[in-house]
Amino acid sequence: MGMEIISYELAFSTAGHTDIIDITAAVSEKVAEGRLLDGQVYLFIPGSTAALTTIEYERGVLRDLKEAIERLAPEGLRYHHDERWGDGNGHAHVRAALLGPSLAVPVIRGALCLGTWQQIVLIDFDNRPRKRRVILKLCGRTG
Repeated sequence: MGMEIISYELAFSTAGHTDIIDITAAVSEKVAEGRLLDGQVYLFIPGSTAALTTIEYERGVLRDLKEAIERLAPEGLRYHHDERWGDGNGHAHVRAALLGPSLAVPVIRGALCLGTWQQIVLIDFDNRPRKRRVILKLCGRTG
């Protein structure tokens, strides 16, 4: 038993266009594989058009989230990024910046400290399918 920092990388294929993927099981598997008993798992998604957060992974609330994001940073607006680069994903950059690329979740007695209806999700806002990486750092007491 000791204090450790263990790194993992997960890979996911996404459809883009505010695709929301539940990654809780994959993160839990890495916590078990790393034998983390008490500490935290830190997650980070490289890239500026995707984000990480928690939510109840239920069809109604997922739709509510997508509609709220559309109200905050609509896809059809004029974005300066699109004018400069012409790739049409200015909205994706703004959406990802609003939610953020990282998340920390406590681990107690070998389990993620999530609420009963709380899951970890990756949201891809880009305007095309992507291969996404999620970097995990397990930090804490292992056994």
